[in-house]
Amino acid sequence: MKKTADVSLLFVVFIWGVTFVMVQNALSFLEPFTFNAIRFFMAFVFLFIPYLLTLHKRGKTWNKKLLIAGLHIGVWLFLGYGFQTIGLNYTTPAKTGFITGLSVVMVPVFSLLLLKLRLSRNTVLGVVAATIGLYLMTFADRSNLNVGDFLVFLCAISFAMQIITTARYAKTLPALPLTLIQIFTVSFLSLGSAILFNEDYSVIFKSDVMLQPEVWTALLVTAALATAFAFFAQTFFQAYTTPTRVALIFSMEPVFAAFSSFILIGEKLTSASIIGCVFIFLGMILAELPSKKKKSIATQDFS
Repeated sequence: MKKTADVSLLFVVFIWGVTFVMVQNALSFLEPFTFNAIRFFMAFVFLFIPYLLTLHKRGKTWNKKLLIAGLHIGVWLFLGYGFQTIGLNYTTPAKTGFITGLSVVMVPVFSLLLLKLRLSRNTVLGVVAATIGLYLMTFADRSNLNVGDFLVFLCAISFAMQIITTARYAKTLPALPLTLIQIFTVSFLSLGSAILFNEDYSVIFKSDVMLQPEVWTALLVTAALATAFAFFAQTFFQAYTTPTRVALIFSMEPVFAAFSSFILIGEKLTSASIIGCVFIFLGMILAELPSKKKKSIATQDFS
């Protein structure tokens, strides 16, 4: 089961990495929160149908603990995607992928702060290397620094918290209902944010917008694969593998993002950005290597 979990999660990360360009293209027609509201509601429907079809095989699974857990994960997921989607309006898909990947390094850091777990030497080295990489990507060339980079950094923090909360609940709660609650939470909060920030969410009912290839393709792919399948897989398989392996697999997302950006839109990276990417990638790997003498915090079970 561990091998199946690793392969499935790697496929999830591949999907996340290659959809950055698709999302950016769709944002030319839909505003960020409106896009996320539609995307996550579609994903909810995609998962709710099989849930109803298999409902007769289930016992009583819904309870207060499940609801609170789903809302907890969903709020962090909403913040992550909210910051990421808005950030894509101001920065590039490749840079978004790499900065988002920094969340893998933040997982052990937040575990120290919130769960009082000791950091290993490798974790400290990983955080330092990733910080250097982030500096090179966003600060080495001042002209490249923009608000999008900062927003994606906040996205990385949110995704780190989502990984921790998912790991905390995945082993004790059923995966499908837990996933349904979290993605419905994201859809609901995204719609509320669209209204709050005066987005033109009425475009949902405009066929000239919704039938644009960039829009319906991005919504279909991100809803079905990058959301419904991806988060069900993450929630389900985190019960069969360790946070260490999940974090290490997730570190491949920026690699896939940069590769897809190069293939699809011919995006180029500066020398400083390339070196920064390497440092971040090394940092993510270093942070997840177990210590020889002490158990790395990344190998601890968050449940």
